[in-house]
Amino acid sequence: MQKFAFVFPGQGSQSVGMMAAYGDDAEIRAAFDEASLSLGEDLWAMAADGPAERLSLTTNTQPLMLTAGVAVFRSWVKRTGRTPDVVAGHSLGEYAALVAAGVLRLKDAVPLVRLRAQAMQDAVPAGTGAMAAVLGLDAAAVQACCDDAAQGEVVAAVNFNSPEQTVIAGHAAAVQRAMALLSERGAKRTVALPVSAPFHCSLMQPAAEKLAQALPDVEFRRPQIMLVNNVDVASPEEPDAIRDALVRQAAAPVRWVEVIQRMAELGVVTVAECGPGKVLAGLTKRIDRNLNGVALSDGAALEQLAQQIGVN
Repeated sequence: MQKFAFVFPGQGSQSVGMMAAYGDDAEIRAAFDEASLSLGEDLWAMAADGPAERLSLTTNTQPLMLTAGVAVFRSWVKRTGRTPDVVAGHSLGEYAALVAAGVLRLKDAVPLVRLRAQAMQDAVPAGTGAMAAVLGLDAAAVQACCDDAAQGEVVAAVNFNSPEQTVIAGHAAAVQRAMALLSERGAKRTVALPVSAPFHCSLMQPAAEKLAQALPDVEFRRPQIMLVNNVDVASPEEPDAIRDALVRQAAAPVRWVEVIQRMAELGVVTVAECGPGKVLAGLTKRIDRNLNGVALSDGAALEQLAQQIGVN
């Protein structure tokens, strides 16, 4: 049977009604009920009714996307009885991957990611930071432009999403300077992102420190499924090493290209995006044309993947 991996999306894949495509699925509802009880807030109603402005608040987006990813994972396991060979998550999605791998319990992960979201929001005053996507320029050239545009402020490449797409983050003025310089030096396009904080750059260090204080109080277990993390493209198994990687992840780049390349090295053939949205499935194909990137964005996609890899 071919090896397959599940990858979990982060912020940006949320939308009002995002769980409707999975139909009336008891496993999905049960996961949302568990997460809502832990958080003291009705996440199912938030996902179903929005409004979009509420979903896009970082403190809501992170618990919602975590729960959505875990819910779809549980639906898959209930349908097939099979777990993936490898898991990973993009930024916030790593927390869903940790729940899927048995490292964290969902009831512990949900309040933890809300704390993470609040810490990230508090790290930089509103309007001070910014992020932008850069298309059509390789990562080394993007970082060189950031270095030249910094002028004593922070701006850096923070999400290595595909060979042709890198996200930068930092002080708002420095990001603007970098965008102008990137366009001059051949970027096909630069797009300012509608985010509330400059995630994964050094300005997030205060958030990392808050995570470092909180994580020792949360129970971590050894993974039952191999997990490739963002920050080191590594697969630590000891709980303290996993905690350490999560602390550093908050203020360090997401090395997604290398994560997917590592999966290919491990013999993975199909990489399935577990949860609403199709962003990661598209990136998989851009990173390695030999990989089969699919999006489990509705109930039919779950059934189709089960048939395709022969687990029905």
